[in-house]
Formats: sequence, C-alpha cells, structure tokens
Amino acid sequence: MGYQWGFGFLLRYTHLFVVGVEVTLAYTVGTVLLGLLLGLLIGLGRLSKSRLVNLPLIALIEVFRCTPLLVQIIWFYYALPIILNIQIPAVVAATLVLSFYTAAFYAEIFRGGIASIERGQWDAARAVGLRPWHVMRLVVLPQAIRRMVPPFLNQSIIQLKNTSLVSTIAVPDLLYQGTLITGDTFRPLEVYTAVAVIYFVLLFPLTRLVQWYEGRLQRGH
Repeated sequence: MGYQWGFGFLLRYTHLFVVGVEVTLAYTVGTVLLGLLLGLLIGLGRLSKSRLVNLPLIALIEVFRCTPLLVQIIWFYYALPIILNIQIPAVVAATLVLSFYTAAFYAEIFRGGIASIERGQWDAARAVGLRPWHVMRLVVLPQAIRRMVPPFLNQSIIQLKNTSLVSTIAVPDLLYQGTLITGDTFRPLEVYTAVAVIYFVLLFPLTRLVQWYEGRLQRGH
C-alpha cells in the first residue's frame, strides 16, 4: 500500500516553524553584516603590496573557502574549545564560522571589484591632487560597488541556505525545528517537504531580485 501523505498535523507546530524562520533570518542578516565588515577589512588588506600583510590574509581566505562549511562548524564547536581550553556556546561558534566563511568570499569580491577599476581612473584622480583615501572613496569605490553588488547579493542568498548547517550543533534554526517536529511525529516526509517549501518561499523572491538588478545593470541603468 502506498504512503498516505497528510500535512494537516503540521498546523500544531506552526510556532516552531515561526521560531525557526526567525532564527534563520537573524543568523543570515547578522552574519552577512559581520561578513561584510570583515570582508571589507580583509579585502582592503589584500590590496597591500606587503607580503607580510598579504600572506596571512590569503591563508585565512583559502582556509575558509577550501574546506567544507559543515566541517568548519563542527571543528569550531568541538575542537577549538579543547585547544583554547574555553567553552564556546553553539550560538557563538555558528556566528563566528558563518561570518568568517562569508567574509572570505566577500573579501575576494571587494578585492576583485576594486582591482577591476581601470588604472587610468586612479592616475587621473591622483593627477588632480586627490589623496589616496579620497581616490578610493570618491573615484574607485563608487564605480567598484556597482560591479560588486550582484556577486554580493548572490553570496548573501547562499548564506541563507548555509545557515541550515548550524542545526548540526543544535542551533534552533528552521532545519533544527524540523528535526524536532520529526522526532515528535515520525513523519519526516511531510516535515522536510514543508521545510523545503519555506526555504523556497524565502529564497525565490531574493533570487528574482538579483536577476532584476543584474538586468538593470546590463541595460546601463
């Protein structure tokens, strides 16, 4: 006999889904903002000609970009406290990992966007007597930001999906709430289908927004 689908029972767990969405969005917004700040600092540091500055930053970026995020979360939560001999709450571990992970990608977006500005723009700004900081703020960044926005938005959308991995260390995000509901109802097919639909509802408008913005850029608006 075939499986009997039924989603009505999920209404009893609406409050858990709401809490899960709130935690997921809070982690997304918080770690994106922290990642932007860290990424800006790291990206600007990567523009330095000093190997003493560049090499540690390159190492930091590559460690976070070239290892799985799930492994990073587990390592920060279980291994780092042993090394440092301190307790790291799951909330702190998840925030640190997600922030540095996305900062590694944002840093390269910053660096690439700034480096993409033609050398003539820099030279012209210096020729009229602008100081280096004013060259960056008034000439380079306004042009670079326009090019950086689409990859920033795409990476931020990916970050929302990445937050689902914090459920592995019992952070009560949307996926973790789904796990709790599954344990209470023994109906994983309906529960995880509902979780997937909620993620889709959250993400689809954002992906359309990015596509719309990229279209405007291509049209020169």
